[in-house]
Amino acid sequence: MQRLRTHLLPRGLAPALGVLALGALVACGDTVPEQALIGGGAGALTTAVVGGSVITGAAVGAAGNVVFCQAYPNRC
Repeated sequence: MQRLRTHLLPRGLAPALGVLALGALVACGDTVPEQALIGGGAGALTTAVVGGSVITGAAVGAAGNVVFCQAYPNRC
């Protein structure tokens, strides 16, 4: 199994940023653009922490948050 590399981040900061990014998904937003912005930010931050594609993470996070919030508005 390949180990995730987190370059340029002080030791211990990567997990904290990951938790922060996932916590941002809890705040759904009141409108679809707000939901997309919050999800995109969380996705971009998460993929930056784990060393993935920030653009892809932002797109997946935005889409995922909008779909979740529209499907389960009582959970947001």
